Amino acid sequence: MRSRGKITVMAQRYDLQGQSAIVTGAGRRLGRAFAEALASCGANVAVHYGRTVTGAEETVQVALSHGVRAVALQADLSQTDQTSSLIERAVEALGEVTILINSASIFEPLDLMETTLEAWQNHLAINLTAPFLLSQSFGRHRAGRPGVIINILDWRALRPGPDHFPYTISKSGLAAMTQSLAQALAPNIRVNGLALGAILPPPGRKGFSEALIEDVPLKRWGSVEETVDSLLFLLAGPDFITGEILHLDGGRQLT
Repeated sequence: MRSRGKITVMAQRYDLQGQSAIVTGAGRRLGRAFAEALASCGANVAVHYGRTVTGAEETVQVALSHGVRAVALQADLSQTDQTSSLIERAVEALGEVTILINSASIFEPLDLMETTLEAWQNHLAINLTAPFLLSQSFGRHRAGRPGVIINILDWRALRPGPDHFPYTISKSGLAAMTQSLAQALAPNIRVNGLALGAILPPPGRKGFSEALIEDVPLKRWGSVEETVDSLLFLLAGPDFITGEILHLDGGRQLT
């Protein structure tokens, strides 16, 4: 609760009054922090979740406490029909959607030889195809009106290696799509990416924390507050920024 309080205080310098956002994967971890911070800045929020409704409902309650409208929307992003209808459902609930945060993803530590066709297809479906379909639907909805898309990436997307093979390839594709979308949807819709490093360790991975930051030049984990602040900067900061991929990784992409 203390960290959420920090997010709220920090976010107050950004004004998103009158905006309405959909955040995918917003029932847990960073997606939840994004949705709650957007609400604290005055934006209405559609909280997407995949399977577990509890976290999404809690996120909605936090959003409502800020005096905005909020709704939880379930969709399996591996199913194209459910993904394709998600923007329309958010519009029905909120009246319009001006911000799309493609945050949901799957992350499995598979190398090339461990990657089955099913794992490959699942990573591409959720990490790349779903953002494509949502961005396309969002562009049609805005129809020449202003809007913002933020794609949540990974430092690996710009420095691909042999580890986390299907995840890295899917995020690399999303990085390329971010820059293509910025051109295709200009001049009304801005599209940027936020490439993250070590922010939140996967649950239940003992010893993972220390090992992961060995190659990080700043020698520490990034905070949720720093991540939210970076997202809000791309949303509510200078509106002459598009096609940019901002790294929040302590310099990890340099090593």
